[in-house]
Formats: sequence, structure tokens, C-alpha cells
Amino acid sequence: MTLPQSATIKMNQVQTLSNDGYVLRRYNYDYRRRDGSWRQVSREVYDRGNGAVILLYDPVARTVVLVRQFRLPTFVNGHPDGWILEAPAGLLDARDPAEAIRREVAEETGYQVSEVRALFSAYMSPGSVSERLHFFAAPVHAGMRTDAGGGLEEENEDIEVVEMPFEEALAKIGTGEIVDAKTIMLLYHARVSGLFQ
Repeated sequence: MTLPQSATIKMNQVQTLSNDGYVLRRYNYDYRRRDGSWRQVSREVYDRGNGAVILLYDPVARTVVLVRQFRLPTFVNGHPDGWILEAPAGLLDARDPAEAIRREVAEETGYQVSEVRALFSAYMSPGSVSERLHFFAAPVHAGMRTDAGGGLEEENEDIEVVEMPFEEALAKIGTGEIVDAKTIMLLYHARVSGLFQ
């Protein structure tokens, strides 16, 4: 593994702590502070790979298509049942982001989308997780849904497809019914970009 370097960061050592599905590493490095002094630092970084997420929307019906699924990390951190509403998403698995999100849409929702519009990318938890997420949007209509979706059984996915009015989805952010950051970002982006005007 080639260690990244810069004028303010000198990587000294990397140690793999866990490699059970995803990778947890400890990085030891020297960091030049803004005052010019150097400090030795040790930090752990969780690498689960990069991903993609998409807002599926019907511009005529003024609805969005979300999915509901169980997320263990939310459950163990206080979510009442761990089932959350979110935009379809998945890991890239070495694929182009647009190709990866089209695959995820088909698996999770049953919709077949060919044209997806790239919106932006963001680091979702840059203090400890290396993941960079690519955000997309795509218009859909009922004729584009070729099967029920629901995810892949071999990946233990049990996904419910939920279509709701855009304004209702926005309101669910305020009531705490939508707590997923990537979904909140997409819904607010749709609001400020005038997606439904």
C-alpha cells in the first residue's frame, strides 16, 4: 500500500486492525500545524468503500420513491426499531458511480433507469470513515417499474418500496421519520434546485 503524503502530512505507518467485510486501519502520521510545528498523531479510519445514492422522483405525480429497510447501526444507537426510510443507495464495488446506482435502483426498487443526473459528491463522516458518496437524481414513472424490487435475498436484504408526495417526505424530516443524512441532503437539494417546479 502506498501511503499518501503532502506538505503537511507525513505518513509513518499503517496497521490493519480488522478486515472482516470492511477494513479498519490505524494510521500513524506527523502533522504540521498552522503555526508550523509538527505533531505526531494516531487515528483509525474505517474503509467500507465508496458509494452512490439517488433520488427517484415522478415530476408529474410530484412524488419521490424511497425504500424502507432495517439498519443495525441505527438500532443499536437508539432508533426504536432500526427500520428507516432512505433513498436507494449502495456501494460502487469498483464500478462507475452511475452504473452502480442504476444497478442498485433495479435491485432495490424494481425501476429501470437509464439516464441518471450526477448532482454532487460528499464525504459522509470525514472524521472516521473514508467513504465518498456520489449523489444522483432520475425522473421515473410507473411504466419504468418492471418488478417489485426488494433487494437481494443472498445479501439478506428485505426492502420495502415507498412512494410518497415530495412535500410529505420533506415534512418527515421535521417529524424525525426521515433520519438518514443522504436522503435529507437529496430532499433539500430537490427543494432548493426547484426539481418540482
